[in-house]
Amino acid sequence: MSSSHLRLAGAELPVPVLKPEQSHAELPQGTVSFLLTDVEGSTGSWEAGRDAMRLAVIRHFAILATVVEAHGGTRPEEQGEGDSIVAVFTRASDAVAAALDCQLVLATESWPTSEPLRVRMAVHTGEADLRNDRNYAGEAIIRTARLRALAHGGQVLVSSVTADVVGDRLPDAAALRDLGVHRLKALGRPQRVYQLQHPELAEVFPPLRSLDMARATVPVVLTSFVGRDVELAEGHNLLEEARLVTLVGPGGCGKTRLASALALDLGDALGGGVWWVNLAPCNEATGVIDAVMAVVGIHDTRGYSPLERVAQHLAGRRVLLVVDNCEHVLAGCRDVAAVLLHACPELTILATSREPLGLAGETVWRVPPLRAEDAVRLFTERATSARPNFTLTEEHAAVVASICERLDGLPLAVELAAARVRMLTLERILAGIEDRFRLLTGGSPSAS
Repeated sequence: MSSSHLRLAGAELPVPVLKPEQSHAELPQGTVSFLLTDVEGSTGSWEAGRDAMRLAVIRHFAILATVVEAHGGTRPEEQGEGDSIVAVFTRASDAVAAALDCQLVLATESWPTSEPLRVRMAVHTGEADLRNDRNYAGEAIIRTARLRALAHGGQVLVSSVTADVVGDRLPDAAALRDLGVHRLKALGRPQRVYQLQHPELAEVFPPLRSLDMARATVPVVLTSFVGRDVELAEGHNLLEEARLVTLVGPGGCGKTRLASALALDLGDALGGGVWWVNLAPCNEATGVIDAVMAVVGIHDTRGYSPLERVAQHLAGRRVLLVVDNCEHVLAGCRDVAAVLLHACPELTILATSREPLGLAGETVWRVPPLRAEDAVRLFTERATSARPNFTLTEEHAAVVASICERLDGLPLAVELAAARVRMLTLERILAGIEDRFRLLTGGSPSAS
């Protein structure tokens, strides 16, 4: 059935929708292709207008049922949840064609809701495992569901397995765009992912919601992370028990480095991922929510306030949101954190600031200085990077220890002092620390 035919037929689709048990047929076995769909942001749409959303969802189910049947697909009885469906096809090309036609019809539909329904879809091919004669189980359908979770509304993702099977048997004007290799939640083997494209559908979407992309927002640090084993363990415990943890301390104490190490450690354990928001460029409190929107990939508010839109996006997802450098926009951080923590029960916020946010339920964690042995190790590593022939001898060990002690074990100060070994002896660095701010921020070495 052509897309144009489907569009015309769509205007005559019956309401109410066919229920899954009415279309029950013997489920195909062996190697099959699964098509899974889901309405993006349906929770917020239901809250915005239940009557309009009920009519829209009924219409959406009718469209999907008609298209799946037209392409020879079968819908397992009552398999799928909420506003989603599961369909299975004996040929991968039929599954891909059905996904494309579903999106083409949905894109031209006149919806009763304030914003169009946006449906995300995924197609994957694998061995069918039957739970019983009416439902599927097993790795193939789970992998399809994980692939769907990466997608955005209006987007169709296709696994590499399906892409290989389909080959050049794509619908007219359709193409597959390679989106790279991504790791899927709770599945160890990464998967190459493709996006199904067509001239009449949107092509540009935010980054996929994979574990890799979420972790990719955490700043990349090229130098080693020295010490802090005790703090990392403490941080893990705090983030398991509290939903708002603020790392507090003066500039240079290592708040950002510690937060990034915690975020990378926790990334794989969180199904919704980790999002890192650097607030340093924000000039005013109102810029906080704009920064959060940009990082999580929201480009439109759909008639809601920016804060409401972010809450909708994160609701129901187990996410760690890291907000770094909060001290100059504390009011904005308080407003955003208060709303998101209330609206998103699975959300945890890790903040870094020179002072607490001041919210009820906030766990304030003052970042301690480096332990003496870790400070010496940090100095040695950074000094070796600055001057490769640098060696910490027994003769010099006491001087380095004194440098680190005079700098109160502040990591940034230790690193800046270590960088001076290119021009100064250890004894001169130690002697100059009485005027350490002049020395470490670019004062003339000869003046020491």
